Amino acid sequence: MTMLSDFYKNKKILITGHTGFKGSWLCRILNILGSEVYGFSLNPPTNPNLYELLGLDKCVISKIGDISDFDSLCDFYSDVKPDVVFHLAAQPIVREGYRNPRLTYASNVMGTVNILECVRIFGAKSFLNVTTDKVYDNVGTEHCYKEDERLDGFDPYSNSKSCSELITHSYVRSFSKQMCPISTARAGNVIGGGDFAPERIIPDCIRAALNEQKVILRNPNSIRPYQHVLEPLYSYLIIAMKQMEDCRYCGNYNIGPDEVDNVSTGDLVEIFCKLWGNGMSWTSLNDNGPHEANFLRLDNSLLKKTFGIAPLWHISDAVAKVVEWTKEWQSDGDVGGCVDKQIGEYFKGRGINV
Repeated sequence: MTMLSDFYKNKKILITGHTGFKGSWLCRILNILGSEVYGFSLNPPTNPNLYELLGLDKCVISKIGDISDFDSLCDFYSDVKPDVVFHLAAQPIVREGYRNPRLTYASNVMGTVNILECVRIFGAKSFLNVTTDKVYDNVGTEHCYKEDERLDGFDPYSNSKSCSELITHSYVRSFSKQMCPISTARAGNVIGGGDFAPERIIPDCIRAALNEQKVILRNPNSIRPYQHVLEPLYSYLIIAMKQMEDCRYCGNYNIGPDEVDNVSTGDLVEIFCKLWGNGMSWTSLNDNGPHEANFLRLDNSLLKKTFGIAPLWHISDAVAKVVEWTKEWQSDGDVGGCVDKQIGEYFKGRGINV
């Protein structure tokens, strides 16, 4: 399958949230595919961060700004006039949403309005809004959520992303003659090398490993659709390409692992500890924090049926890639080379040479 690289080569691609963990991986993939990559985002959210470790400022035309600032975004967008837009910019942490709901809604709700306004006014050829698996009205069972089910996230982060979905649907219906092909992608929890975010389980594992401490788990029995970051990023690229070629591909898509890989947080951490070695272990400690869902599973059958995309890397493979990258970084090795190697391995598994 060579058409992916043919499609993205020399196209103007705008990524909002390009300095974040997922955005950095996407920037690097598009750079490899030969795209002209533009980014609009706040400064990298952590120190260290993958964006700077990969030296992405050398290959991305970057504008540092707040997605809730329409004038700043509008000025940049009107200059770029992108072909394809990937909207990733968001406040992405559940607990931060509880601490700062106004900022969360400003970023995740008005940020969506602002980027869609830019698309409506200045145009694009394909737009993908990246939301989350947490947009659904989670009833607390082991049910697998499908794309046509009720949207109503519980906490401010999840709810704000539900709102982002509804805003996108409204723009599609209200301004159909002015809008390009549009889809939303509801991805499960992602893991991968270079994630340094607070209050995420794999970064917490890495911090514990580097400090030779036990991993502290708040809820080891919680079920999440964990997957390697390259799984949704590949799907994003396919969806944006296919809907630009044929608007019948526009829709809302779950992106997550198969049922067998829906593991508990405790199981995920156990895999990490075994792969890391050095006698690493974990323990459970309830910190009486705010509500978080115990069970969250996604039905990925629509993505499979529509695009033939099934998960490539099982959860143990995904964790092994995280450990590989982290040990490269820990030893001051070639982290950029490791990212490129993993991208190459993943795309080769999809039948694509990059």
